[in-house]
Amino acid sequence: MEYCNIRLSLAENVKRFVDIVSRQSLEIDVKQGRHVVDGSSLPGVLSLDLSKQLGVAIYGDKGDEVIAALSQFIVG
Repeated sequence: MEYCNIRLSLAENVKRFVDIVSRQSLEIDVKQGRHVVDGSSLPGVLSLDLSKQLGVAIYGDKGDEVIAALSQFIVG
């Protein structure tokens, strides 16, 4: 499992994020506090507080490739 923190402060960033995640063959969850949503679900990701940092959990062998694809959203 790979894990990173992202920030999606704009709705158009959420759409780009979901587009990238939807093309992956791995299970990807977006977490905020105790809330966990499927990373390929646009309504799910939009239901989170986008003003805060989100965690992304990537399950599978090629998580590093997904992290590279999401690099534009990754924060410290």
